[in-house]
Amino acid sequence: MQGHIHKRVRTCKNGRKSTLWYVVVDLPRGAEGERRQKWHGGFQTKKAAEAVRARLVHELTTGFYVEPSRMLLSEWLVDHWLPVHKTRVKKTTYRAYRSAIVHHINPRIGGVAIGKLKPQMLNNLYQQLLSDGRCDGGGGLAPATVSGVHVVLRKALADAEDAGLIPRNPAVRAKPPRPKSQGGELRYWTPAELRVFLALVEGHRLEAAFHLLAMTGARRGEVAGLRWVDVDLDAARVTIRQTLWAGDGGVYVSSPKGGRGRTVDLDQATVDQLREHRERQLQKAAETWRWEDSGYVFTRKDGSALNPSTLTRAFRWIVDHSELPRIRLHDLRHTHASIAVKAGVPIGVVSERLGHASPEFTLHRYSHVMPGMQREAADRIARAVRDEAA
Repeated sequence: MQGHIHKRVRTCKNGRKSTLWYVVVDLPRGAEGERRQKWHGGFQTKKAAEAVRARLVHELTTGFYVEPSRMLLSEWLVDHWLPVHKTRVKKTTYRAYRSAIVHHINPRIGGVAIGKLKPQMLNNLYQQLLSDGRCDGGGGLAPATVSGVHVVLRKALADAEDAGLIPRNPAVRAKPPRPKSQGGELRYWTPAELRVFLALVEGHRLEAAFHLLAMTGARRGEVAGLRWVDVDLDAARVTIRQTLWAGDGGVYVSSPKGGRGRTVDLDQATVDQLREHRERQLQKAAETWRWEDSGYVFTRKDGSALNPSTLTRAFRWIVDHSELPRIRLHDLRHTHASIAVKAGVPIGVVSERLGHASPEFTLHRYSHVMPGMQREAADRIARAVRDEAA
């Protein structure tokens, strides 16, 4: 089974001739014994066609040949791949997959047969998204967003390869943009600025929530998803077992980022805040029939689960009406971590409190606070050496 090279010469409307080279290989005969051939191409040179012919013949001989599928990429993604992953990944992950497919992939290359996808096609897609990928027509997408689109394509096409629809995953050899480094983008408050903020939220309905965010470094969804059964005020600790997220007209429960919970110790001031918050909550439940205890620590005014975006809006309003530097609610997490590292808290402990995958990630993420600590460490080491010599 050698296959052969077929040359095609076409005459264009302007009279010029173009030449393309095709590889024709014989496939196993059909059910009724009929001859079956598959054309691959066309290639600009005979040399390129010869190289492909040799590879295809080897794959046919060894049993690794996969006939390119005529299924459209959009069909594979929407009708086959997404339904399988709907029950395998978190709801937020599924929504991210679906958004990338519906808004960025299918409108541009969804009509291409999955067997005809090439790395360059994907590279062209990424460049288009960088220049004009926003759905509102406002310009291009961020490199990190385009990189996320590539991740979806790479996963989906890897599964297509496993299913025998394509011989190899073209996304493996594609070159997505590299997300910009986030090392210098962190914003956070100093301890003095954080004290000002905590004074500003005194008496606010969500005062205890803001204390918890600032003094534990928890994510907003983790604080919104905190239940009283997760709080041990006598032991001064909370256990983060779930997170809340908003979408599709409701608020939903999910596992914490990374899929695992953690226990975080509290300072006494935060414990006092939570005690007072619980007393006010129980008093309100006793005074009005409209308030129902849902078991959540922080709730809407009727006692139901709190939309995490409520914390963001309240935080933004408070900061906008103050003289504090403008930061996001999530930057309270960076503030907590930066203060902890500067205070000499072991990086492993900081990592545990934040719920990071590893201390190495925490160290890399907050290396911006290290230079001053290096100087202090150098001085302490020198003093120890001098004292020992004396």
